Amino acid sequence: MKGKDRLSASVDAALLAAVEREATSKRGVTVSAWVSDALRLKLETDRRLDALSALIDEYEAAHGEIRDDEMLAATRRARRQAAPSRAPRPRRAG
Repeated sequence: MKGKDRLSASVDAALLAAVEREATSKRGVTVSAWVSDALRLKLETDRRLDALSALIDEYEAAHGEIRDDEMLAATRRARRQAAPSRAPRPRRAG
């Protein structure tokens, strides 16, 4: 990134206070650096969502609209095939 521009934005006071605590005391970065990172992540997320939307539109144009029952079946298949990300918690006695 070349250079920097100043930004003025109005945000909720409680949100700004939380960001200031998180950025400075926990992360050791400036609020400006934290906000820049958040803006970059938001931009990347929006671009990925736009690409996904275009992919779905292309698929549906070729194969027809994806129905709710198809999405439900796909979700169930994915859940059955998914590996647990952590060991189950032991049950508490009593």
